[in-house]
Amino acid sequence: MQLSKTSQYAIRILAYMADKKDSQLITATDLAETLSIPYKFLTKIMTELVKVDLVISIRGREGGYKLKKKTSEIMVNDILDIFNDSIKDDQCVLGIGFCNGLCKCALHDEWIEPKILLQKMFKESSLEDIAGRGCKI
Repeated sequence: MQLSKTSQYAIRILAYMADKKDSQLITATDLAETLSIPYKFLTKIMTELVKVDLVISIRGREGGYKLKKKTSEIMVNDILDIFNDSIKDDQCVLGIGFCNGLCKCALHDEWIEPKILLQKMFKESSLEDIAGRGCKI
């Protein structure tokens, strides 16, 4: 199971922004260069994050982006939901489509427990939890 590139980048962007404790604006260029994300891809992600009110965009020469909500209020699962990348209950780990108790894939029974743990982690982990740990993002 791997998150889409868009979700990976969005989590990295928001974690980086959360790590910046002050309310300083961060430019798209700075984000793209610091996080090694293609500029055009980054701006598309930022447009979505602004649209769903996670990020504020200030235009102009002194403009940039900053978080709109507290880091404790933004859960990883919220970010995944924006980009339709959450782990669904009936999502097959093998990518075969829907997988449930009646129509199982070969890994269905083994996948149930890890899937529940991942869902729990995504729902319970906020940006505050994952930012500022000195880890690479």
